[in-house]
Amino acid sequence: MGNQMTEMLKGTLEGIVLAVLSARPAYGYEITARLRDQGFSDLVEGTVYALLIRVEQRGFVDVEKVPSEKGPPRKVYSLNSQGQEQLDGFWTTWRFLTERIEQLRIAQGEGEN
Repeated sequence: MGNQMTEMLKGTLEGIVLAVLSARPAYGYEITARLRDQGFSDLVEGTVYALLIRVEQRGFVDVEKVPSEKGPPRKVYSLNSQGQEQLDGFWTTWRFLTERIEQLRIAQGEGEN
């Protein structure tokens, strides 16, 4: 199941990270830790950092450099209005897909298990 989970996450991770940021601003490691706490235990930190670079380039987040007790300043990401629009679109698509997938599962008789 690990490989299947990894493949499915590739298509949804941006929306998941934007959802995390909609709750409150966070830096990369903090986002990874929150997701791991939610059960995404195999999530690699580098994957989250690469995604944060992409969402920053696409204009979905605002970035503020905040002093750190250890080492260089941290980049704290916060969801902006363009990112909120992207997240809203993600949730609309997510609902559509989950409804259709559930219909397929029930049609196959899987809903009784």
